[in-house]
Amino acid sequence: MAVFRPFRAIRPQPAYAGRVAALPYDVMDSREARELAKDNPYSFLHVDKAEIDLDPSIDIYDERVYEKAAENLLKMEAEGIYMQEETPCFYIYQQVMDGRAQTGLVGCAAIDDYLQGHIKKHELTRADKEADRIRHVDVCNANTGPIFLTYRAVESVSRQVEAWIQSHAPVYDITAEDGIMHRVWVVDGKEEIAAFGEAFRRIPDLYIADGHHRTASAVRVGKMRRQEHPGYTGEEEFNYFLAVLFPDDQLKIWDYNRVVHDLNGMDVPGFLEKMEQAYICEKVDGPCRPREKHTMGMYLDGQWYLCRVRADRFSEDDLVGRLDVSILQEQVLTPLLGIDDPRTSSRIDFVGGIRGLDGLKRRADGCKGVAFALYPTGLDELMDIADSGHIMPPKSTWFEPKLRSGLFIHRLC
Repeated sequence: MAVFRPFRAIRPQPAYAGRVAALPYDVMDSREARELAKDNPYSFLHVDKAEIDLDPSIDIYDERVYEKAAENLLKMEAEGIYMQEETPCFYIYQQVMDGRAQTGLVGCAAIDDYLQGHIKKHELTRADKEADRIRHVDVCNANTGPIFLTYRAVESVSRQVEAWIQSHAPVYDITAEDGIMHRVWVVDGKEEIAAFGEAFRRIPDLYIADGHHRTASAVRVGKMRRQEHPGYTGEEEFNYFLAVLFPDDQLKIWDYNRVVHDLNGMDVPGFLEKMEQAYICEKVDGPCRPREKHTMGMYLDGQWYLCRVRADRFSEDDLVGRLDVSILQEQVLTPLLGIDDPRTSSRIDFVGGIRGLDGLKRRADGCKGVAFALYPTGLDELMDIADSGHIMPPKSTWFEPKLRSGLFIHRLC
């Protein structure tokens, strides 16, 4: 059963929350982060991407970057930008995007639940990115960005969350520059805290929606701290990591599309001929967004195509193999375009569906390559695959809206 417990959050004073809250570190590069934070000394990017406060020549994995992150965090606390809760609390975090709300509970999940398979993953991680977050968490002595978890919705939990929202005012009510609303409530009632903790003890499993690298890194740091403290009891904060739990019935997975920079030595007619072995492709006017499984849009040489996968190219009995991202990888990216490992290849870009098909087209035109607009993976597919112990291809899911970093910090000791 899942353990989810309250904690003494370090969080911004309400007057600063809007300026502190920042997009997560992994959705932008250093140049973009510098631009976003240049006129805002309170932006959490000064902690999450501390290289923006150092000379651009310094490598982003240099030890000085992590030391700067810890320094900036301590400085914000010393200056009164942040406060720490006096007693452990849960927090309700609501996001509203285009009229759609998703409301999660913020607290701490147990590293043992991850190690024992009660917090389930669906993607592999990259060693370099995992090492980066390990150093960041360890040097800062804190989880600075929440892990996005989901669970199969439980009506009683949803009712408890809604009851608190209806009877209390939020401590933060922010509309970010992208128009997304972020609201936070502090759940400090003893009875309600106990009820939430008990409710999640009856939920067998949690699922990582977004944040595989951050989860793996938080768990690694927890294990490191256990080695440093052989007499640990299990109650120490380093045994837990910061997370937001959203019920699955409130979430939306967006398409996660691909652009390949070249045709691997083929000309356009030759590539289209090979594509026809796996897909039936027909020209269409204008951008093509797929409207059902096993179809995709393809943009090539100024032309959009609607592509339908041939029935003999996948099996509906194969949980992973029947995903449209898997079919594309196995039938096109690997055999035709030479993308054997999409996690490490420099010839492929991944583009979240939030950026639209025009953005996909521009990237393909810019590199004279080919773009693929995929049908989104379903949340039920994600959980079924995680339950089975299998792994999806890289970049199979894109969740929006993104959780803002800096609203909650969990100190490890």
